[in-house]
Amino acid sequence: MGSKIYVGGLPFAATESQLTTLFAAHGTVESARVIADKFTGQSRGFGFVEMSTPEEAQAAISALNGSQMDGRSLTVNEAKPQEPRSGGAGNRFGGGGGGRGKDFGSRNRF
Repeated sequence: MGSKIYVGGLPFAATESQLTTLFAAHGTVESARVIADKFTGQSRGFGFVEMSTPEEAQAAISALNGSQMDGRSLTVNEAKPQEPRSGGAGNRFGGGGGGRGKDFGSRNRF
């Protein structure tokens, strides 16, 4: 069990300070981050909290999962590692390119 926690269902007005205060009751908060849209800057409704020990993280998950924050039910669980993203230079339509063969009724010019 790691010490990084995913927090979903956050109110859109939630701040990192509020997140830190909420989790501090269950141990030492190393960091708290509310994820925001990169274009609008508005909260996306989730964030991450890093606790100092796995035991504190587990205590916070047990205590806060399903709890309410400003009328919204929180989902609190262990953060999963971020999956690697594919590069941006690939074919965005998927599948291979290639010429048209006899199936498409084209003439083979070579």
